Amino acid sequence: MFNGQPLPYFQPLIDTATGRIAGYEALARLRDEDGNVTSAGPLFTDPEVDPADLRELDRCIRRMALERFRDTPDGFISLNISPSWVSQLKPGEPLPSLQLLEEIGLPADQVVFEITELQGSIEQLRDVVQRYRQAGIRIAIDDFGAGYSMLDRVLALEPDILKLDIQLFRKAASGNGNSGDFVRALALMAEKSGCWIIAEGVETEQELHFALECGARYVQGYLFGRPDENFLPAEAVQQQFSELRDHYVYEKLAEREKLANLRKSLASLFADLRVWLSKGAQPAHLPSPKDYPWLLRCFLCDAHGTQISPNYEWKGDTWQTDPRYLDHNWSWRPYFYQILAEAGEDSRVILSNRYRDATTNQYCLTSGLFIDDSRHLLLVDIDTSFL
Repeated sequence: MFNGQPLPYFQPLIDTATGRIAGYEALARLRDEDGNVTSAGPLFTDPEVDPADLRELDRCIRRMALERFRDTPDGFISLNISPSWVSQLKPGEPLPSLQLLEEIGLPADQVVFEITELQGSIEQLRDVVQRYRQAGIRIAIDDFGAGYSMLDRVLALEPDILKLDIQLFRKAASGNGNSGDFVRALALMAEKSGCWIIAEGVETEQELHFALECGARYVQGYLFGRPDENFLPAEAVQQQFSELRDHYVYEKLAEREKLANLRKSLASLFADLRVWLSKGAQPAHLPSPKDYPWLLRCFLCDAHGTQISPNYEWKGDTWQTDPRYLDHNWSWRPYFYQILAEAGEDSRVILSNRYRDATTNQYCLTSGLFIDDSRHLLLVDIDTSFL
């Protein structure tokens, strides 16, 4: 068995729409004779521990958590469910968790079951999940984004909530590599499938901002509360969250202002380029890039996206031409859909969303302006690191 008294701890989940505590995740803890409390989590991944003892520990803490939560007026409680244990159930066998809810008298709609791990039969797990959902329980997938097999779970189980993998989330929130774009794509997939996102491990304001950018419905982490034996008032962190959310909005407004300034600079650049084109388009006469440090290259396409000029790129202290992309058609590139849709508006500077350029591996924006009664499209590529 285990050394210590089993007990549940509870960590709050904050509703990003209200700033109030919407629910709690129940976590397994052990208290020793000296009153020290440690996580029981490592026991569940220790191959030396008897699975029967683990199952007994889990059910003990689950019961204690549900009994404690039963007396709360509203909100929900989230508990982990191991697929490996579910797979040991016989088809049609009563589900212990549902029996426990009925015995305790806690409404099923106040309960979320988090599916952990990747073990067990998906078919059997799907059958059990359907029975949970029929009872009114919501289903969450934990560690979403941790591996391809997790996508199998999402497609098979059609969960209500996706909980982002904590390591992936933190790496993405730090801005390292392209993990941020990957997590944003996962969040978009969740939104399209009707799932709510939980971002856990939120410890800094930067991580909260990234969670909000990903559209997280709930956030969980030390920034708002550590796991504890007791519950907090629903409004305990509402003021703190409101202030942090305002900071996020102000930062987004500042980003919009930067884009507005970029558009003004682009309008000036395009005006210079149109004059340059009208005077014969000699590379030596291109405008100096000193006022446009973010400029990567410029080039000309026809109205259908086929490149009709070389690339003009600033190399050190002179403009150089690169003819390799003549006659290439770029209409299939994602950023071109937006630009080509604006044909007929010669005076409007169009700016794409950010993307990673496959040739240079740089994050870029592409800006375009139709000229000559929309017969030609003048384009510039922008290095976002200068923004």
